[in-house]
Amino acid sequence: MSHLAAAPAPSVRVRAPGKINLTLRVGPVADDGYHPLVTVFQAVALHEEITATEVPEGAGISLTVEGPQADRVPLDASNLAWQAVEAIARHVGLDPSVALHIAKGVPVAGGMAGGSADAAATLLACDALWGTALPREELAGLAATLGSDVPFALLGHTAVGTGRGHLLTPAMTRGEFHWAFATRDDGLSTPAVYRRFDELTGPTAPSVDDADDNGLMQALRAGDPTALGEALQNDLEAAALDLRPELARTLQIARDGGALGVMVSGSGPTVAALARSRQHALALAATWTAEDAADAVWCTTAPAPGARVL
Repeated sequence: MSHLAAAPAPSVRVRAPGKINLTLRVGPVADDGYHPLVTVFQAVALHEEITATEVPEGAGISLTVEGPQADRVPLDASNLAWQAVEAIARHVGLDPSVALHIAKGVPVAGGMAGGSADAAATLLACDALWGTALPREELAGLAATLGSDVPFALLGHTAVGTGRGHLLTPAMTRGEFHWAFATRDDGLSTPAVYRRFDELTGPTAPSVDDADDNGLMQALRAGDPTALGEALQNDLEAAALDLRPELARTLQIARDGGALGVMVSGSGPTVAALARSRQHALALAATWTAEDAADAVWCTTAPAPGARVL
């Protein structure tokens, strides 16, 4: 009598990118408690990979994580990937039961939207696993309910974000850009950075309607890293530096190393440096390590595609 092994449960693997904000313009807080934003997102080739595996109906959601800083990722309903399962299950009227496994490649709590990439990848993975075949626009609508950065992780490449950052217009770019990132083990709370921004600017923050990113868009269209480096802008940088003064040294080391542009990424505490080449990015990262100006360093290229089934 032959013993047939049980077939493995069906599963779907999806990869989604982290991001940087090439510019981040922040207006004064609105009545709804949110700040109007104008930002230029660029997806970077640091990825999260989500594997969604079928489980019996009623088994509920389970979550496992591997990779750098995996111990800092929540494994319960506070995780955006978990919330993504619940959101799409509600939307399509299915039981929210699935086993999720996250392989991390984006720094945790570094302002690079690793959690948002997990959520975007989970939406795509559950849609494929459950055969619900939602149009991309519908997935993007669900993504926007989970967080301002989640729709961009679905889209990828380069895009202008308005509203809370969730209204996206794809942007033309040419060529490839080389980045080095310095990350810190202790993250910065995004709400805390926005609170400090409000304290520093008061109601005097300029309207984002006046934001002029023409120079940046021209640099992207021309594939000109030198012009791009000069156009980088982050309105939250002063607030992040106020909360973490030691980041000023990390920025200065990259400037001294010839980076084409350096800034705090998003709400921090990650510092992003635009390099001339892959070798230059590696050299910048090595200097940060030698000067003990980062807990971890990462080198990668941009732009990268959005979430996709592997």
